[in-house]
Amino acid sequence: MAFEGLSEKLSAAFKKLRGKGRLSEADVKEAMREIRLALLEADVSYKVVKQFIAQVTEKAVGADVLEALSPAQMIIKIVNQELTELMGGSSSKLTIASKPPTVIMMVGLQGAGKTTNGAKLAGFMKQKNGKRPLLAACDIYRPAAIEQLEVVGRQLDIPVFQMGQTNPVDIAKAAIEHAKQHGNDMVFLDTAGRLHVDEELMDELKNIKAAVAPTEILLVVDAMIGQDAVNAAKAFDDALDIDGVVLTKLDGDARGGAALSIKAVTGKPIKFVGMGEKLDQIEVFHPDRMASRILGMGDVLSLIEKAEQSFDQKKAAELQEKLRKNKFTLTDFYEQMAQIKNMGSLSDIAGMIPGIKASDLEGATMDEKLLQRMEAIILSMTPYERENPSVLNSSRKKRIAAGSGTQVVDVNRLLKQFEMLQTMTKQFAGAGKMPRGMRKLMGKRGGFPGMGGGMPGMPF
Repeated sequence: MAFEGLSEKLSAAFKKLRGKGRLSEADVKEAMREIRLALLEADVSYKVVKQFIAQVTEKAVGADVLEALSPAQMIIKIVNQELTELMGGSSSKLTIASKPPTVIMMVGLQGAGKTTNGAKLAGFMKQKNGKRPLLAACDIYRPAAIEQLEVVGRQLDIPVFQMGQTNPVDIAKAAIEHAKQHGNDMVFLDTAGRLHVDEELMDELKNIKAAVAPTEILLVVDAMIGQDAVNAAKAFDDALDIDGVVLTKLDGDARGGAALSIKAVTGKPIKFVGMGEKLDQIEVFHPDRMASRILGMGDVLSLIEKAEQSFDQKKAAELQEKLRKNKFTLTDFYEQMAQIKNMGSLSDIAGMIPGIKASDLEGATMDEKLLQRMEAIILSMTPYERENPSVLNSSRKKRIAAGSGTQVVDVNRLLKQFEMLQTMTKQFAGAGKMPRGMRKLMGKRGGFPGMGGGMPGMPF
C-alpha cells in the first residue's frame, strides 16, 4: 500500500516525542527534520515539503504546544491538520450539469489507466448516484482501445458509443447527441494518451474541449510514477485548465508523494483514487481520511462504508433473527464468509484499522487461503447437509473432503469451529441477547454480521 514507508517513518519520529515529558524547540526541530526526510523519501515535491515543514514548525513551537500536558499528541494533531490541508482539506465532488448530459472528459498519459478508470468512474456514478452514463471511445490511435472500452462497458452494463477510426472531435460531439436522444445523463469521453506530453496531443484535447465544453476535465495520473505524476498534472493543467485528478494504483508499492503534492502544485483537487484492478475499486478521495491513514490512525469511516457496501442489510436482519431463535446453519456461516471476502483482502482492511499496518499482518495471505478452503468444504456439502450438519458421518465427510480438495481433518476442524459458534449463540438465545463479540461486530450498521470476535483458528 502507498504511504506505508512514510507511515512507519512518521510513527518512529512521533515515538521519540512521546518519550519526553515536555518538549523544547530543539526537540521539535529534530522531529521536523525526520518528518522532512520522510516526506522527501516518499517523493513529495521539495518545495511542498519545505512549505509544509515551515507551517508545522510555526504552530508546533508555540507556547500552547510546548507547555501542553501531552505535547507529542498536539504535534501529531498539527501534522494531521496540515497533511489534510495539503491534500485539499475536504473531498471534492463531480460537478453535475444543470442541463444533462454532464460531460466528463478523461485525459492523461498513456498507461495511466484512463480507459479503465473512466469506466470505473461511470460505474461508480451509476451505482452510487443512480446515473445513466455513456462511455465514448475518442481514442482512435491506441490498438484495441475501442475494444477495451467495450469490454469494460459490458462488464459494468454501461453502453459504449464509438465511430471507429474517425475524427475524435466528431466522435465526442456525436456521443453527446446520442446521449441526449437515448436518455443518458452522463457522458465519459475516453481520449487518447501519449507516452509523453506533446503539442499534437494537447492540440487535439484543446479541440475536443472547445467543441463540446465539458462539464469537467479529469486528469488520470498513475501514483506509481512518483514526482513525474506531479509534472504531468502541471503540464495538463497549464494546457487544459483541468478540474480535478483521478489518482490510480494507490494500492501498489508506491511512495505516494504524488497525492501529497498535486493539490499544492496545481491547485486542483484529487477527486477519486483507484485502489485496485477490479472495476468497483474506485473511491472518493477524502484528504482527512488519507491523512489519518498516513499517521497510523486508521480510516474507520472508509471501513464502515466498505462494510455497508459489502453486507446485505436484509440478510443481516434475517441473520439476527435466526441467531435469536438459535437457527444458525452452515449455509448462514458460508454467506457471512462470502460477504467478508467482498470487502477485499485482509491487508487492505487492516490499513483502515487504527494502530494496524498492512505489514503487521504477515499471515494475511494464509488467512485468505483458509477462508477459501472453508468455502470449498461448505460448497461440497448438499443443501440438506448444510442445514443438518449432525448427519455428517464418516462416509459423507470423506466425500466432502474429496469434493473440496481437502482432508477429512479439515472438514472436522470446520465443523468444530461451527459448533463453537453455535454454542456461543445458544447461551444467549433464551435471553434474547447477542454474544458480546458478535454484537460488537454487527454494530448498528450491519457490519460483519454473525462472525463473532476472534474465533480460534478462524481467518478473521
